[in-house]
Amino acid sequence: MTAGTPVLNTTEAKLRALRAVMVEVGLDAYMVPSVDEHINEYLPENKQRRAWISGFSGSAGDFVLGKAEAWVFADSRYYEQADYEVDTTHIHISKLGLEGQLSLTEAVKKMAAASDSPFRLGFDPFTLTVLQHQGFQKAFKNTKIELVPVVGNLIDSLWQDAPPAAHSNVFALPESITGQSTRAKISAVQERLKALGVDLLPVTKLDQVAWLLNWRGQDIPYNPLFTAYAILTPEAAHLFMDTSRVEPDALSEIEGLITCRPYAAYTDTLKSLSAHKVAMIDPKHTTCGTLGLIQESGGSIQEGEHPIELMKAIKNPVEIAGMKAANLKASRGKIRAWAWLDAQLKAGKTVTEVDFQQAIERFYAEEDGFFGLSFNTIAGAGPNGSIVHYGTPNPNKRLEPGELFLIDSGCQFMGGTTDDTRTLLVGETATPTQKLRYTEVLKAHINCTKQQFPKGTDGARLDGITRATLWQQGLDYGHGTGHGVGAFLNVHEGPNGIHKLAYKPLEPGMITSIEPGFYEPGWGGIRLENLYLTVQRAEDVHGQRWYGFESLTYIPFDQKLIDWSLLEPAQTEWLAQYYCDILNLLAHTLSPEEAQWLQAACQIPASA
Repeated sequence: MTAGTPVLNTTEAKLRALRAVMVEVGLDAYMVPSVDEHINEYLPENKQRRAWISGFSGSAGDFVLGKAEAWVFADSRYYEQADYEVDTTHIHISKLGLEGQLSLTEAVKKMAAASDSPFRLGFDPFTLTVLQHQGFQKAFKNTKIELVPVVGNLIDSLWQDAPPAAHSNVFALPESITGQSTRAKISAVQERLKALGVDLLPVTKLDQVAWLLNWRGQDIPYNPLFTAYAILTPEAAHLFMDTSRVEPDALSEIEGLITCRPYAAYTDTLKSLSAHKVAMIDPKHTTCGTLGLIQESGGSIQEGEHPIELMKAIKNPVEIAGMKAANLKASRGKIRAWAWLDAQLKAGKTVTEVDFQQAIERFYAEEDGFFGLSFNTIAGAGPNGSIVHYGTPNPNKRLEPGELFLIDSGCQFMGGTTDDTRTLLVGETATPTQKLRYTEVLKAHINCTKQQFPKGTDGARLDGITRATLWQQGLDYGHGTGHGVGAFLNVHEGPNGIHKLAYKPLEPGMITSIEPGFYEPGWGGIRLENLYLTVQRAEDVHGQRWYGFESLTYIPFDQKLIDWSLLEPAQTEWLAQYYCDILNLLAHTLSPEEAQWLQAACQIPASA
């Protein structure tokens, strides 16, 4: 911290200070995206710039500050969270997707309308993807709004008490976990570059770098990643990071294969390597900063899908085995926590959201190979369950009879990443509304899980199939139906997913969540999530290849919330088989008391 520089500790003071810097550099507005230089969803503590300036801590959503107005833009996952966190005396909240709410571009146009001169919108080019920049260029075409890249992040110049950069230990994973050597992965990417006729590929996302090197670290909470850049050419590989924190055996494995340089050398090396060369960039996974360096050098651009994204998404047999083992461990942990909760409540003991959070994390940690959580545990009781990413369980919020309790949690194990959600009833008797809504969400989950689909089907089509029966009841959810999941990597990864904009066809080896839900502020929330492996069906039909899903998650659904009369026979049959699989896989691994609880939880009523 600079001597004599005051620490800014109120929203008003922070906005005033940023506006003063904006005047100094000739800006009318400044944009602070939710991501950092590596387009991370979960950020290192010292890169949580938007949270520092606005108070809003959601994993998505941008901020823009004008001379007289400030805006936070939140999607439906964060409507309630933004209401809790943002000081609305100084910052407007735009709830994207609701009628009458402004998008970021509309808010900027509104601010620019009050200006007679060109309106200069500044941004850090290393925190904006090329695709986002292209979208802004299109939106602001034929207006007086100018997009102004500003070297050096303005938030960093003000955030005097920012935490230091993380400096975790970096270690190598054996091929028994990764299924493929670093040399083989680099060779595969280089062959792809040759096929595409390009000379250079920047690798800027941290999960791409970690996958490529078979290395892991802990620079970011919940993500086994480390801060680094890489650059590949058809003949060479370059890594940019502080290698003093890399374990010696990991460094020895890449000796002669990868040239290592300091992190700060990325910019000059990229310019040097790309001079008058053809560089490949993926607009979704490359920042304007990286693009600008290539263009400054006289390099030309070829846009395309980043080859590492698809390679990383299609798990090999060793990774699939690791994911199956990890998710079985996580399923056991959640089952044990649920059995523990039932025992506590039946004994008349008080249980809070934090009590359950601590219990489930304790059960997870008892599993072999546990590395940490894959995201902050969501344990929302009653009205808190409607906050989709409610990540701060309350030590004072007791679980009350008749409430719904939503638990979304996951782990990192050596070899696998997990994510699953169950909604439980606190007490014994559900209301008709609770049972109807829960059962409709369960039906949507089962319908997606059971769906057979032809090769080439993308997640957008499956998203509509999942919502179909919910829509018939006037129910819906604002988030996607599913996201890709990494193998001992990020809990959210692309390019596959199941949502309205998921246009990448699902392929065997991809792992995706299925998690329909329903949320009503003040009432609560329901979400039912498993992870599934995309698999090929045994035989082609009429010359067409068909795919489907295989469950990785094995946790019962809450019998007290199911209205069995609403299920179709095929849905009940799926549940019966699923429960049989749960018992076969897990009952013998539990204590006698836990196994007895699981047997009861997996009963199908005779009348069903």
